Amino acid sequence: MQTRTRITLGLVVAILCLTIGVAAGWRYYNPAADQVGAEHLRLFREVVSIVRSSYVEEVSGKKLLEGAINGMLASLDPHSSYLPPEPFTEMKTEISGSFGGLGIEISMRDGKLTVVAPIEDTPAWRAGIQSGDHIWKIDDTPTRGLTITQAVKQMRGEKGTQVSLSILRNGNGKPLVFPLVRDIIKTRSLKSRTLEPGYGYVRISQFQERTGDDFAAALAKLRSDNGGSLKGLVLDLRNNPGGLLDAAVAVAGRFVGERLDNGLIVYTEGREHFAKRSYSATIGEKEPRYPLVVLINGGSASASEIVAGALQDHGRAVIMGTTSFGKGSVQTVVPLKDGAGLKLTTARYYTPKGRSIQARGIEPDIVVERAGFKELPDKGRAGFLEKDLDNHLSGAESGEGEKTPEQDVKKLPAAPATPEHEVDKDYQLLRALELLKGWDAMRKVATAKH
Repeated sequence: MQTRTRITLGLVVAILCLTIGVAAGWRYYNPAADQVGAEHLRLFREVVSIVRSSYVEEVSGKKLLEGAINGMLASLDPHSSYLPPEPFTEMKTEISGSFGGLGIEISMRDGKLTVVAPIEDTPAWRAGIQSGDHIWKIDDTPTRGLTITQAVKQMRGEKGTQVSLSILRNGNGKPLVFPLVRDIIKTRSLKSRTLEPGYGYVRISQFQERTGDDFAAALAKLRSDNGGSLKGLVLDLRNNPGGLLDAAVAVAGRFVGERLDNGLIVYTEGREHFAKRSYSATIGEKEPRYPLVVLINGGSASASEIVAGALQDHGRAVIMGTTSFGKGSVQTVVPLKDGAGLKLTTARYYTPKGRSIQARGIEPDIVVERAGFKELPDKGRAGFLEKDLDNHLSGAESGEGEKTPEQDVKKLPAAPATPEHEVDKDYQLLRALELLKGWDAMRKVATAKH
């Protein structure tokens, strides 16, 4: 029995070491060259040995290993995690824009499973689940003690199957029970319409593989529907939880980068293999320099903050709304040999002028609160931002300070549509449209002949 235990423990430690240095080009962890590391591994073996021999029930080595990995990653920051084969496959499917489930972005706050934002036009969105909701139970299973991966696994499932979420919400003394039916979540990357003749509106709910192309097509359609040109555009990134970096670069790149030396969108800084990288707009078709207003709020995170920060730094848009979420960290997904994946925070994002987004967010040029309207609620309320998450990364300053780093040179009618959310019921959108119209009026005054 002792021989078997020693073999099992040796296998656990060997797999743990392999996991730490799995990716090609990464620095392998060598406990023999690091006395402190060797002492930690001996402590790990000792704890595993005690659990294996003395715990009230027999525990598999796989369960202990995965628990150790999850605990190790959870101690780093809220966004690093181990993805077993099934969740890893689901994550890749989600990035493609189609997956089965409820449509909820979740995270941990004070040890509680908390909704960051529901994805628009999904079962969760339609049922009225809100940012800041504490998911107390999934069916009859309490969520306390569950990892995010475990919770996601319980909420995901085949189309047509049912799941019940018990929600604790501020201001309500009793749990709210939401019976939901899972669906194939084909997230619509964006929607567009004409607000008034000459003034366009594009809402991007998430940055996916097709977002860049869809955005270019939507802008072309808006121009065509408005006599070939726009007087102004509202880009709505409220409650956009982020997505793919390449898609964010493509969207921002429609408005900046007319010259090789002014197209920086974002850069990252990490350690060694993930040292500084720059992402710039590609040379190609650009939008005319019509006035642009970008709407953000506390539910705008990650890729949406990259777009807002880049347009703000380049002076290409007025940012309006409330402070964004503040998720300025880069997660690299590394496939592991058994079909699982490792999502690891490897760098921080910085705007073109060297501003860190992490735990700070993007401050709007013009602060406009939601003013209590029900439509398009502010999914990221004050008090639930990146800086409020357990164990969040600090917003470290860029090594460049405020300097711009060296570039890498390498069916809508023209008349007012009937919108899904009437403009006069969305105060922030109304203010954005008023600003664009005022902008146009002031331009006419400035260019008038006397």
